[in-house]
Amino acid sequence: MENLSVSKTNGPDFPDDLEYQSGFGNHFSSEAIAGALPQGQNSPLICPFGLYAEQISGTSFTSPRKLNQRSWLYRIKPSVTHEPFKPRVPGHGKLLSEFNQSNSSANPTQLRWKPIEIPDSPTDFIDGLYTICGVGSSFLRHGFAIHMYTANKSMDNCAFCNADGDFLIVPQKGRLWITTECGRLQVSPGEVAVLPQGFRFVVSLPDGPSRGYVAEVFGAHFQLPDLGPIGANGLAASRDFLVPTAWFEETHHPGYTIVQKFGGELFTARQDFSPFNVVAWHGNYVPYKYDLSKFCPYNTVLFDHSDPSINTVLTVPTEHPGVALLDFVIFPPRWLVAEHTFRPPYYHRNCMSEFMGLIYGGYEAKADGFLPGGASLHSCMTPHGPDTKTYEATIAHGNEAGPFKITDTMAFMFESCLIPRICPWALESPSMDPDYYQCWIGLKSHFKSEETITKSDIQNGRSGIGSSGGH
Repeated sequence: MENLSVSKTNGPDFPDDLEYQSGFGNHFSSEAIAGALPQGQNSPLICPFGLYAEQISGTSFTSPRKLNQRSWLYRIKPSVTHEPFKPRVPGHGKLLSEFNQSNSSANPTQLRWKPIEIPDSPTDFIDGLYTICGVGSSFLRHGFAIHMYTANKSMDNCAFCNADGDFLIVPQKGRLWITTECGRLQVSPGEVAVLPQGFRFVVSLPDGPSRGYVAEVFGAHFQLPDLGPIGANGLAASRDFLVPTAWFEETHHPGYTIVQKFGGELFTARQDFSPFNVVAWHGNYVPYKYDLSKFCPYNTVLFDHSDPSINTVLTVPTEHPGVALLDFVIFPPRWLVAEHTFRPPYYHRNCMSEFMGLIYGGYEAKADGFLPGGASLHSCMTPHGPDTKTYEATIAHGNEAGPFKITDTMAFMFESCLIPRICPWALESPSMDPDYYQCWIGLKSHFKSEETITKSDIQNGRSGIGSSGGH
């Protein structure tokens, strides 16, 4: 696909109306110059325009065809043309990709963080990225890490490459302009971007201060969840995922630096050209973005509250059917219509672990304290649920509450079958909310023994006996 020319730009090389390709898991083809893609084979002796053919593989060569992911890039110079990698100076001690007792701790307590302040000193996406929790090891190709970032400046004369896993980036404040080897992505709060393992990219900040969340998975890739009894449609539609079109720069860049995250450590290598010199490409291993407002939610239409899995956007499955290494779940605007039902999420203990964030608005189960840019963690079998104020306000409506719509909100959850270990700087952060537990302490007993239940209570559905109320 040849890029269309544009007359108006809102920054260097980022037009207002970027062209995208649509689809999830498709085999895409894109060329910035017509004829740059070889025809009939992937690696001819001489590529069109004297380009180099280079493959990037996201799975092993012999993975089953339906799971195999790879792309062919046709570039002005191959990515191998750089000096040796050296440990980055200064280092970055708050990034982890292997979790053990020496660098992180187990903690079953319900945890919550207030929004992190944007730093005053110049900080780009790389330096503003820090790990909150995680489990497993990038070396063993199994597990995940959850990071957050705060930044106030664009990356300059350098590109980032994550050799450890895939990044799912959820911006909460400030747009991200992400340049990748396959092209460019504009990602606003309310959208998400997936940058697969190994792709080099640059994050620019057109709005200045920026903040958000990142889920990283080791040894696996995100996919759309199966729909089961829902049928063929609903939730996140394949056509709403957007993939960049080919774009390249040929400018000489002396001292350009590749920053590679490898085993949780940062390494640098210098080269004299931009890594974004890919004139054409084709394949199914590619960065992409998704607008969460396109999500088609499903919900209860008679009674009881649906499990949050009904709101899964993307999943990383394990070998056990229905068990996820990581689910990305959202809580978007939607109607609540269930009858005789406690409509906020029920009180719960879960074999899964849940990390939640809030992009904008409020969250239906937390009247106070859970703020946009904040986060919470409820680990395996740790009880959680609506706070006292939410519970009391909900039952005060009784069964007279009619249908209502949750509006102006977008919360999300990273949910995993694995138990995360928590980084010391996250536990010691000034943003840690030490009083989080207080939101439940006020819950009081509404129990009535049979001797105290009146006929009026039973008629009004307040007895709790034989009613269809929720959890």
